[in-house]
Amino acid sequence: MEPRAAQLRRREGLGGEQEDRPSREGEPHFGNAECPGNNEAHRGPDLLQWTRHMQAVKTQLLEQAQGQLTELLDQAMCEAIQAYPPQDRPVPSIPPDSLRKTREPSLGKRKVFINRKSLLDELMEVQHFRTIYHMFIAGLCVFIISTLAIDFIDEGRLMLEFDLLIFSFGQLPLALVTWVPMFLSTLLVPYQALRLWARPQSRVAWTLGVGLGFMLLAGHTAVLSILPVHVAVEYQLPPASRCVLVFEQIVPGTLRARGGEGIRAPSFSSYLYFLFCPTLIYRETYPRTPNVRWNYVAKNFAQALGCVLYACFILGRLCVPVFANMSREPFSTRALVLSIMHATLPGIFMLLLIFFAFLHCWLNAFAEMLRFGDRMFYRDWWNSTSFSNYYRTWNVVVHDWLYSYVYQDGLWLLGGRARGAAMLGVFLVSAVVHEYIFCFVLGFFYPVMLLLFLVIGGPLNFMMHDRRTGPAWNVLMWTMLFLGQGIQVSLYCQEWYARRHCPLPQTTFWGLVTPRSWSCHT
Repeated sequence: MEPRAAQLRRREGLGGEQEDRPSREGEPHFGNAECPGNNEAHRGPDLLQWTRHMQAVKTQLLEQAQGQLTELLDQAMCEAIQAYPPQDRPVPSIPPDSLRKTREPSLGKRKVFINRKSLLDELMEVQHFRTIYHMFIAGLCVFIISTLAIDFIDEGRLMLEFDLLIFSFGQLPLALVTWVPMFLSTLLVPYQALRLWARPQSRVAWTLGVGLGFMLLAGHTAVLSILPVHVAVEYQLPPASRCVLVFEQIVPGTLRARGGEGIRAPSFSSYLYFLFCPTLIYRETYPRTPNVRWNYVAKNFAQALGCVLYACFILGRLCVPVFANMSREPFSTRALVLSIMHATLPGIFMLLLIFFAFLHCWLNAFAEMLRFGDRMFYRDWWNSTSFSNYYRTWNVVVHDWLYSYVYQDGLWLLGGRARGAAMLGVFLVSAVVHEYIFCFVLGFFYPVMLLLFLVIGGPLNFMMHDRRTGPAWNVLMWTMLFLGQGIQVSLYCQEWYARRHCPLPQTTFWGLVTPRSWSCHT
C-alpha cells in the first residue's frame, strides 16, 4: 500500500498533464469524454488548459478517496491484531508499509511492534513540510548572524562564543566515569536476579535464590540512587552533564513475563539489546530493518547537535538578558506577568527543540544503528484537540510504559474498576518523575512541573477529552502550551539566578526546599 506522504508528494504535480487511461469494460470513461461543443477546432489555449486542470482534479479526488479507504483498512487490520493476540503461535508478519497508525489498546491488550517510519520522516518527503524545516534552519542562521553582528559592534571582532554550551557540558568526563558503574550495575544485576527468579529448582533453593536476587536488586537500587546524587552534589555538575546520570538512573529496567507458562528469564543478548533499543517495553524479539543507513544515523546526530546549539542561542539571546538581573529588582505582579509573557516564545521553541532533538533525532539514530523497526516514538500531537490525546501522542515510548505497567496494573489491583483512579495514578507517577528530573538537572527543588501536571494538567485531561474536536480546541491547546512553557521558563530561570545571587548563609532543609526567588531582592 502506498504511504500517505507518497500520495501527497505525487499530488504536488497537480496542474500538469495527466495521462488518459483507457477505461475497462463497464467503467465510466471520464478521461476521454468529449464535452458538447468543445471539439479541438474550437478549443482555445485557455480552455485546453482548463480541461487538463479538471482532469487533474478528477485524478486527485480518486487518489484521495483511495487514500482514505486505505487508511480505514489499515486501522481495522491493526485493531484486529491488537484485539485478538495469538495465544499459541507468533504474531503473523505484517508488511512494513501496511500499517501507519494505531489506536490506543484497551484493557489487557499488549503493545504490538511493527515496522514503520517516524511520522516526521514521512512528512519530510513532502516539499511543503520540508519548507517548514528550512524555516527553522533559517532561524538558527539569523541567531548566528545576530550574535556575530552584536559582537562586531560591541567588541570589534567576529567570534562566536559558546560560553553557555561549555558551561552546560562542564565536567562531562566525570559524568561519563560515573555512568560506567551505573550501566554495569543495570547490565548485570537485574539480569542475574531474573535468572534466579526463573530458574527451575526445589522450593527451598528457589526461596534462597529469590532472597539473593532481592539483595542484588537492593544493592543495584542503592547504586543508582546514591552514586549519581553524591557526584552531582559533591562536584556541582552542570545541567547537561547531570542529564547523563539522571536518564541512566530513572529509565526502568522492568522486565515483565505475562502468560500461562510461567516466568522465563530472557537471553542475555535480548536483554542487552533491550537496554539500548528505543523502547521501555521488553520483548524477546522486535521487528528489524534489513540494514543500517549510516548516512541517516549521521544526519540525525548532526540535527540533534544543531538543536543543542539552537537552544543555547535562544537561552543566551532571549532569556539570560531578561532574567539575569531580575532578582535584583523589587518583586511586582506586573514584572512577573511580563516575564511569563516574554518567556512564552523561547519556551515553545525549547519544547519543539527537545521534541525534535530527542524524540525524533536521538531515538531514530539509535533505532537505525540497532535496526529497530518500530519508529513510532511519537504521533501527530500537534493536531491534538484535547490534552488527553496530547499526553498519549507526545511521547509514545513513555506512554506505552505508563499504560502497560502503571495503568493496567492499577486496574488489575482495583479489580478492573475505578479507571479514574488508575489514570490519576498515571498522572502522579509521571508528575513525580518529571519533577525529579528537573530537580536533579537544575540542582534545586521548585515544584513548578509537579503543580502544572497535577493542578492544571490533570483537570484539563478530563475537561478537554477526546470528544472535543474542531480547530478552536486545537488553538486552545496550543495557547495553553504557550502559557505553560512561559510559566516554566520564567519561574525556573528566576530561581536559577536567585540561588546564585542570594546563597544561603547556613544550609537547612527548609532553605533548600523554599523557593529563593520569593525573597531574593538584592
